Amino acid sequence: MGLQPDYGEKTYRGSGKLEGRKALITGGDSGIGRAVALAFAREGADVLISYLPSEETDARETCGLVEDAGRKAVPVAGDIREEQQCVELVDRAVSELGGLDVLVNNAAYQMSQDGIAAITTDQFDRVMKTNVYAMFWLCKAAIPHLPPGSTIINTTSIQAYQPSPQLLDYATTKAAILNFTRGLAQELAPKGIRVNAVAPGPIWTPLIPATLPADAVDKFGADTPLGRAGQPAELAAAYVFLASTDSSYITGERIGITGGNPLP
Repeated sequence: MGLQPDYGEKTYRGSGKLEGRKALITGGDSGIGRAVALAFAREGADVLISYLPSEETDARETCGLVEDAGRKAVPVAGDIREEQQCVELVDRAVSELGGLDVLVNNAAYQMSQDGIAAITTDQFDRVMKTNVYAMFWLCKAAIPHLPPGSTIINTTSIQAYQPSPQLLDYATTKAAILNFTRGLAQELAPKGIRVNAVAPGPIWTPLIPATLPADAVDKFGADTPLGRAGQPAELAAAYVFLASTDSSYITGERIGITGGNPLP
């Protein structure tokens, strides 16, 4: 397709909706996570981004964008498949940002396979731990530090509703994330903490050419009513909305950003 992800560097301006907020974003080095980090910074938030050590270059670029917006960026490399890493991320956010108001569980792993027989236990374990276990661990560690008015935003997917056979394990985790969001929202509502989710459709990120077959990449997003894949920058405002007081009466919900493909 020859596309490069658009993170909103030239288009997202911001108006201070998150002024003074402190956010932890997993998978913040590239893709949706980078777009969210940039948007949060331009809205006035300081951010800690979590990423794999192999993504150091991308993470530093993201931090540069955050700092160019006049906000603090804390990069933390590590593997969130380890519970202790998740606990340390929260501790670092609290200590280095001066608190925590927004948790964005965005990091995910997928790998296309030709049916269930081709999905190894190692792959299944990696997908589950990256997408579901880490979210659980991070929420559990973060909640004691989140004051009333804080928010948790989880990234689910259209795959939660319309699972692709070649992404069976990934789609399963995205359905789990949706249900987790709805259940946790009910528990935390009395504490004044809101929990919501964003459900992207086909979004053009570095994950797509790295994990899908070439023929699928060539037509990625073409089957949407809008006829194209979305860009990370086109999701950022939804995360800002859910993190801000603009959505103060919304919890346990999801925003679908699918290029027109309907969600139930």
